[in-house]
Amino acid sequence: MAVLAFLTGYIIPFVLVLSLLVFVHEMGHYLVGRWSGVRVTAFSVGFGPEIVGFTDRHGTRWKLSAIPLGGYVRFFGDEDASSKPDAEGLSHLTEAERAQTLAGAKLWKRAATVAAGPIANFILAIVIFAVLFTVYGKMVADPVVAEVRADSAAAEAGVLPGDRLVALDGAAVRTFDDVRRYVSIRPETAITVTVERDGQKLDLPMVPKRTETTDQFGNKVELGLIGVVTNEERGHFRLVTYSPLQAVGEGVKETGHIITGTFRYIGNLVTGRMKPDQLGGPVRVAQASGQMASLGFAAVIQLAAVLSVSIGLLNLMPVPVLDGGHLVFYAIEAVRGKPLGAGAQEIAFRVGLAMVLSLMVFATWNDISNLIG
Repeated sequence: MAVLAFLTGYIIPFVLVLSLLVFVHEMGHYLVGRWSGVRVTAFSVGFGPEIVGFTDRHGTRWKLSAIPLGGYVRFFGDEDASSKPDAEGLSHLTEAERAQTLAGAKLWKRAATVAAGPIANFILAIVIFAVLFTVYGKMVADPVVAEVRADSAAAEAGVLPGDRLVALDGAAVRTFDDVRRYVSIRPETAITVTVERDGQKLDLPMVPKRTETTDQFGNKVELGLIGVVTNEERGHFRLVTYSPLQAVGEGVKETGHIITGTFRYIGNLVTGRMKPDQLGGPVRVAQASGQMASLGFAAVIQLAAVLSVSIGLLNLMPVPVLDGGHLVFYAIEAVRGKPLGAGAQEIAFRVGLAMVLSLMVFATWNDISNLIG
């Protein structure tokens, strides 16, 4: 029973969510690649041995593979699933055949084909958020302080109950969630909070304190906090509904917030403002999928949107074997007027693969350590 509960509660939601995101990502590559005249030999959700599949009339093998931790589109003329050109194989192709390879396409078409995967993930996130906002609306609260925690950054800066937070570092805020989102990714970073009190605006400098909190599932999370709380009376909690067009705009904003937060988090890791044990891998994603599944369909779909943005950003990292690495190669080719040599590309791919595997091992070790710790 325990094994069955683990499968249905964690593994199955994880596999379904990840498979959806991988399919959309690879479909971006596939559609733009086909539009560019490139032949596709394989479209796989998952890696490893094929479980089930079929070959379409264009010669593309569509398959579901055994290891559900990614996927790939393999173009004609590629050496492997990482889209590394098969230098030796390309040399034996006719001019007409070479024109159907990714390596034989114009530079801008290659770049568009590679960038289409992450872009598809961003579009999926926007669509998901737009649908959620249209169907369910969004609960918001005014950024009015009901309570100031003792010994907090806000208390030290002189924030008082009844103050309305109107700006953070000069940027206007509309809701209390705007404040939470901005502050949480800026631990130990000096900010200026503008409050409105008795009709006057006051600029109050403060430094959010790095604080370890526990979410509703018992997971430990490190955030920046200034120590202000709102309530129903002060915040006027309400459900805001959106038209489909307005919801798309909100979806774009929400996706932008995730992108900004991700870059800020990476910066916090580099500067030591956050610990690297917050970095999650497949185990934590599986755990989060199961936890969201317990809250209902909408929560799972929202998690899918967040993960879709994360997958898009991860693939844009300038690391060989990832989409961002290919784009770096194309940028170099645009400057040099010719691609890097096969030897240099081979070394770069090996280094990139080692980096990706090391990151996965580190993230998985963090996941396991957090689970048993």
